[in-house]
Amino acid sequence: LKEKLDSRPDYITLSGSGEPTLYSRLEDLIYRIKNITDIPVAVLTNGSLLWLPEVRNALKSADLVVPSLDAGSSQIFQYVNRPHTDITFSKMLDGLVKFRDEYNGKYWLEVFFLAGVTTPETEINRLKSCIRSIHPDKVQVNTVTRPPAEGFAEPVPQKQLQTITEKLYDKAEVIADYSEVHKQQDFSACREDVLTLLQRRPCSIGDIAAGLGLHRNEVVKYVEELSLEGKIEAKPQNQQLYY
Repeated sequence: LKEKLDSRPDYITLSGSGEPTLYSRLEDLIYRIKNITDIPVAVLTNGSLLWLPEVRNALKSADLVVPSLDAGSSQIFQYVNRPHTDITFSKMLDGLVKFRDEYNGKYWLEVFFLAGVTTPETEINRLKSCIRSIHPDKVQVNTVTRPPAEGFAEPVPQKQLQTITEKLYDKAEVIADYSEVHKQQDFSACREDVLTLLQRRPCSIGDIAAGLGLHRNEVVKYVEELSLEGKIEAKPQNQQLYY
């Protein structure tokens, strides 16, 4: 981190490939970062643990916290997020509201829309109600722009998402990068391309993604399907799986 500070980024962002609030020493990590730089610290979180007082307390020294909200009702929350049994929609929403009351830094909320799932008017209105109760400084509206891990996750068309955003909250903006969608339309490798590549040489998930221009989530989906069908098998080598 110290080696990168000369580039003066807008934020030092804690997100990683997992959920940062699961890290038991998060408060100490933020404290240590602030001891070596005045660059603000941002934390991206799915918000699922904000109902825990110790998690809210650990985040208080961050300059910006961006939790997510993907549903306005318990039924849709279960369908989209598939949370651990200990995490209910009411707990999550209560945590988002309590953190707003206790936190003095910038509070941005990311709302992720799925076509046909969270775009019906009734669900939009439920989300609006939740957002009003949270009262974030800003709402960032997003949708699927890269290959998803699940087939039901469909992107909301750009014009429709803009219309939803204008009705959702007075301080809302679209952050979805639709250029990624256009790239996928120009070339979209399929699972047969994955199989053809693996017939030529063994590859890791990263090799397949780089070689075919696919997102890792899509590669994982194809690899799992091909493995279940017995068309490929995984072999560990040098602490990595090859197919």
